[in-house]
Amino acid sequence: MNRRRLLLWAGFLAACIGCGRAQSGGYSFEFLNMTNPARQAALGAEFLSVRDADIQLALANPSLITSEIHNNLAVNYVNYFSGINYGFLSYARNFDKVGNFAFHVQFANYGKIDRTNEFGAVTGEATANDAAIILGWGRSLDTHFTIGASFKIIGSFIDRYSAVGMAVDVAATYANKSRMFAVSLLLRNMGGALKTYAGDGGNRMPFEVAVALSQKIPHAPFRLLLEFPNLQKWNLNYDDPFGAVDLVTGERKKRSKAGDFFDDLGRHIVVGLELIPYKGFYLRAAYNYDRGQNMSTTGKPGMVGFSWGFGFRVYKFNFSYARSAYHLVGSPNYLSLSIDIDAIQKKGFKNMKWNE
Repeated sequence: MNRRRLLLWAGFLAACIGCGRAQSGGYSFEFLNMTNPARQAALGAEFLSVRDADIQLALANPSLITSEIHNNLAVNYVNYFSGINYGFLSYARNFDKVGNFAFHVQFANYGKIDRTNEFGAVTGEATANDAAIILGWGRSLDTHFTIGASFKIIGSFIDRYSAVGMAVDVAATYANKSRMFAVSLLLRNMGGALKTYAGDGGNRMPFEVAVALSQKIPHAPFRLLLEFPNLQKWNLNYDDPFGAVDLVTGERKKRSKAGDFFDDLGRHIVVGLELIPYKGFYLRAAYNYDRGQNMSTTGKPGMVGFSWGFGFRVYKFNFSYARSAYHLVGSPNYLSLSIDIDAIQKKGFKNMKWNE
């Protein structure tokens, strides 16, 4: 590894340590943590390390903003719980001298909320929305290494109240196409609120350090994916007031030290599988242990924590669908569509094969 790469990774590590120590208190703009692309949702992850010219992955991982997604357009929509809808729109463009850029508009709509007075009487309705305008930049250092960063201007609006913030994501990816392997490091949401609903500022963003890996198995039609989220904090568990109770003592049951260790470890691992039975068609599934532990009902875990989906490519249109089990009451639906405008303009529809 040459000096330039060594300094790059050392800088990332220093930032991880510094920001990780700063985590305390509540966070602003939690909607930034919502999983967006259907491919990501199906694989249970917050971000992926797969360098296969998919613009949908560039929102969460700016080091995947490469020349391969030049003039690509993507749109994503999520039908969430209780009338909540969110998604994003992305467009990428390459400029030879300065690098590759991606422009994203991310939004979340929470529907209508009753407006009440101090006595609880309904006096009308209010709306609630979050939005972020994001400019991402990426550049290749050589055939294997890419780096990237995204700058975010974020707004949150509830009735006549508003909050504004700024944040930056920084990422690096090593991809070896001959070995069909990739690994990415991500530092996400470094920044803070410039203005809160109360009119002041200073609240922290939902900062996260994460690592993702992918390995395509040689001579086999599938890819293994791993994500290690929230590395800035080891203990992601919480004190559950409804935890299991010992029938003799009446006290809540506690795990052994080994049980606590493996529970903490499991909350930092997401396992996914992408099956490619035919070129241009994908089947995806994953398990997120942390989500399964946090969202399942005691004694009735069901499929909470599991996610699945599929995708297919028609001409230069790439469609993906996913469902992710958050709770027994239901699962959100994720829909994503990306278009390679440049390829369509060059070839036209008549000269394209369905699975190009």
